[in-house]
Amino acid sequence: MALELRQQLKLAQKLVMTPQLRQAIKLLQLNRLELTEALRSEIEQNPLLEEAVDGTEPQFKSDALAVEENKEPSETAITTQVSGDNPASVGEVNWEDYANNFDSDFSFARETPPADAPSQFDFISSAPGLASYLQWQLTHLELDEKDKDIAHFIIGNLDGHGFLEADIEDICEYAGCSAETAEGVLRLVQNLDPPGIAARSIQESLLLQLERDGQENSLAYRIVAEHMNLLESRNYSLLARQTGTTVRKVQEAVDLITTLTPFPGNEFSNEQINYVIPDVYVYKIDDEFVIQLNNDGLPNLQLSSEYKELLKQRKELPAESRGYLLEKKRSAEWFIKSIQQRQRTIYKVMESLLKFQHDFFEKGPVYLKPLILRDVAEDIGMHESTVSRVTSNKYVHTPQGIFELKYFFSTAVATTNGDTVAAEAIKTRIRQLIQNEDPAKPLSDNKISELLAKENIKVARRTVAKYRDQMKILPVKHRRKARTGKK
Repeated sequence: MALELRQQLKLAQKLVMTPQLRQAIKLLQLNRLELTEALRSEIEQNPLLEEAVDGTEPQFKSDALAVEENKEPSETAITTQVSGDNPASVGEVNWEDYANNFDSDFSFARETPPADAPSQFDFISSAPGLASYLQWQLTHLELDEKDKDIAHFIIGNLDGHGFLEADIEDICEYAGCSAETAEGVLRLVQNLDPPGIAARSIQESLLLQLERDGQENSLAYRIVAEHMNLLESRNYSLLARQTGTTVRKVQEAVDLITTLTPFPGNEFSNEQINYVIPDVYVYKIDDEFVIQLNNDGLPNLQLSSEYKELLKQRKELPAESRGYLLEKKRSAEWFIKSIQQRQRTIYKVMESLLKFQHDFFEKGPVYLKPLILRDVAEDIGMHESTVSRVTSNKYVHTPQGIFELKYFFSTAVATTNGDTVAAEAIKTRIRQLIQNEDPAKPLSDNKISELLAKENIKVARRTVAKYRDQMKILPVKHRRKARTGKK
């Protein structure tokens, strides 16, 4: 059969996603911070779109909320405007409030600056990390160029926990030095602050810290050096027999070890902390829950009045310019409509969650009920994929705390009396049982399963272990603590 190129007409029906629909879906799954950035970006790209200034009625307004309007301004919210043409008003300004001074020994104010006054270090763009702190300490040591180069190589091979990721062979290969020289420089770096830095394991880190405290001949040093496996399993009875001492002295040594820092580099982490900003607030006012979307920081959008007036001048405006402005106008209108639709959808989903999980908002996580996306989708008349996009990466502030919207969806677990309970509620109950257990006789997974069975919750031992691992709770052997009064 010969191969050839030819044209062919074909008639078919298919669903095409328009750019406007893609934009609406994208806006729907953005969280609040991402939405703010998307609004700012769209304002920069579309000349027909602008932020409503004070005194104008914005076209973008969350009409799904009962927002308090015409509210009397509080005294703390009143700002005083100073005119440069009025000398009297300028004289009333307390310029001491604007003294941008950070030196405690020098101040324009009569009184000494408070102890919690901001420091110039609060405005550093990047906080100094572990490497810079160690390198600063090296500048105070008298080292030759070769030792200094080896020390910088060691510092550069520390991970976020402060552990050395390179071997002695790697150091020797890099610097072309002997193993004795590499060990000596490594020991020098390990003598820097914080104690335990540049260790190659948790065990070595603990030993370095005990040496720094002069505990080389203590029972704690012996336990870490020779019986690390028994320390990890908290087998204090066997530790007492193998060290030839009492359980009480072993407990005292373990108490000393627990004051040490297994990961010395963690406290010098310069990673930025991202705080959760809720997208929705749920308040309880007079025995009734009120939903309010968080619109703080979101620009109020409107169509530019100047460009709208320009579009009315059909004769004076070139066809190409008019076509461009009309296209941008339709894009701006669709964008505003998509934002409003997004806010209404989030409100509807939150309203449905409040209806299904009313006991949770009243009493807490233990009363969380089983819920799936289909239940909420059928309740608000939308598709499951829409509910999934709305609840992804969005958080709600409730009287019980801040939770991700996905948290309210939980699988059902059957009880002995024929009812169902949410898996998240079972996790909360397991956490409560472990928090209230006797540290000397912690609850095993099998015992927790039996206690839940008495509460008509049928959960197997392996399911309890799975939930415990998901909550990052240690197993029973790592939670056991010896009684201090026992000999």
